[in-house]
Parts: sequence; structure tokens; C-alpha cells
Amino acid sequence: MAAVVSPKADEVVAALHRFGLQRDRFRAALARRVGVALTDLDALEHLERDGPLSQRELGDRLTLSSGAVTFLVDRLERAGLLRREPHPTDRRATLVALRPDADLPTVPELDDYHVALRRAATALSAAGRTVVADFLTAVTTHAATAANGLHVRPHRDR
Repeated sequence: MAAVVSPKADEVVAALHRFGLQRDRFRAALARRVGVALTDLDALEHLERDGPLSQRELGDRLTLSSGAVTFLVDRLERAGLLRREPHPTDRRATLVALRPDADLPTVPELDDYHVALRRAATALSAAGRTVVADFLTAVTTHAATAANGLHVRPHRDR
């Protein structure tokens, strides 16, 4: 039996970067297919994953100014993809939610992608899924911290 050679940490990081680049490429193609901007797709993905959000929460996640997120929500509301609804506990706030009757085109490649992800996750052992989930949770936290650091520090002209 051949010995299993564990990849070096740099190889894991390189594989993660390659995945990120290919996912970015896939998402750009998906946005074109659906007929929305990439930021619009990001907004729809956040709302699909996490349910209704306030415009402020959505703007924070997308790193958009208040005016820019209002413009984005107006555009997606006119397109029939989302709706504004009253916040259940804060009458000053409005939530943004996906419309259940949104008329988005069916994209078989997206369905195929989700099936492939589920198949890859299912192929892992229980211990392997734990390791991968822990790794992804850790790198997600680090990415969020880095994004927050970039978001609060304004760009300086050189």
C-alpha cells in the first residue's frame, strides 16, 4: 500500500485561491446569464442564504454606502426580485427580502454546481467533513476580519 502524502500548507492555500478564482469566474458568468450586475448577484445570494436583512446590514455585507445600497435595492425591487417589508420590532427600519415569486431564469449549470458540491462533500468521511468545515469556518472568519479592516480604512491617494 502506498503511503498517503499530505499536502503542504502552501499547497492547501494555493488550492483555496484557485477555487476562489474559479468561483469568482463562475459567479461573473452566472450574473451575466441572469442579467444582473455582480453586486446584485451578491445581494441576492446574501438574502437567499440569510433571509431578510435591513438595508444597513445588506450594505455592510456588500461594503456599499447607504446611497449605493438604496440604489441597488430600488433597482432589484423594480426588477421584481426583492421587496421591502417592515421590520417586525423596529418601526424605523425596513427589511429587504427576496420575492418568493421572483422570476429568475433557470440556470442548469448552477443546479449542476450545487449537486457537484454536495457530491464532493458526501464523498468525504465524517472526519474529513469535520476538518474541511472547521478549515472553511476559520478562513471565512479571517476573510471577514480582513474585509472589515479594509472597509473601515479609507483609501489614501499616493
